[in-house]
Amino acid sequence: MRQPTGLERRIDAAAHRFLADAPSTGARARLVEVGVFLLKQAWACLFGASLLVVIVAVRLWYPDDAALAPNDFLTIAAVAIQVTMIATRLETGRELWVIVLFHLTGTAMELFKTDVGSWMYAADGVLRIGGVPLFSGFMYAAVGSYMVRVYRLFDLGFVRYPRRWLTAVVAVGIYANFFTHHWWWDARWVLLAAVALLWWRTVLYARVWRAVLRIPLLAAFAGVAFFIYLAENIATWAGAWAYPDQLEGWQPVSITKLVSWFLLMIISVVLVTLVYPPRPPTARERDGQRGAERDPAHESTISPDG
Repeated sequence: MRQPTGLERRIDAAAHRFLADAPSTGARARLVEVGVFLLKQAWACLFGASLLVVIVAVRLWYPDDAALAPNDFLTIAAVAIQVTMIATRLETGRELWVIVLFHLTGTAMELFKTDVGSWMYAADGVLRIGGVPLFSGFMYAAVGSYMVRVYRLFDLGFVRYPRRWLTAVVAVGIYANFFTHHWWWDARWVLLAAVALLWWRTVLYARVWRAVLRIPLLAAFAGVAFFIYLAENIATWAGAWAYPDQLEGWQPVSITKLVSWFLLMIISVVLVTLVYPPRPPTARERDGQRGAERDPAHESTISPDG
């Protein structure tokens, strides 16, 4: 079981008290499950949502004559959010090093992609490496933060998860293709086929409140990729960066970027398994809601054994 943080345990205890009289069957019970699911997802998105709010706020209200460049302000704000997440124990030290790995791999990709003109940032500020402001790495870290937190908050279990060394090989191939397709054959469709072959039989088990969701893992990948795509549209509208076709005026990000985000999800999942090795669901989780009703003392909004 992935242990919740101290703050999450206090939230969990409050949720138990609030939901003590919640029905276990019927429409109201389903509404409770939906509510808890949405709240957990929002809690898992805390880092990314906070950073996105700051990006939009800079677009709307940052003064044009400020001494500090907007990109530098965003970098300082991103650092402050990350420090707060650790200081308040919203993220564990064990999770932090994986988030840092997201940051480093993302920054490396940013340096290459901006150099070849895939996208570009405003040329202001001093907290940058070449054409890449340092806050850009935190956007990848935000994805990493979501991934490690959602593993813990829903205490994810997997049926028929592929061998991790095979998933690592595919993830390395995906990451390499983000670079090599600029001067060599683009292998993304082959890589998509490899992803489908590896994970098509894998089922995700996610504990909500009493219920346990059972979702094809590929569908979960696609869902997360779609919401990242929506966030990317908000961020580019706010001027955090721009694609070549947005230089004359903002327009929605090409829908083809969904494929890129889907493939990025594979890299993300493989990195997170370094911290949380995939585990099979327990017998109680396989039984789903019936098992939780037989053993109500073990109900938890944070984890099935919290």
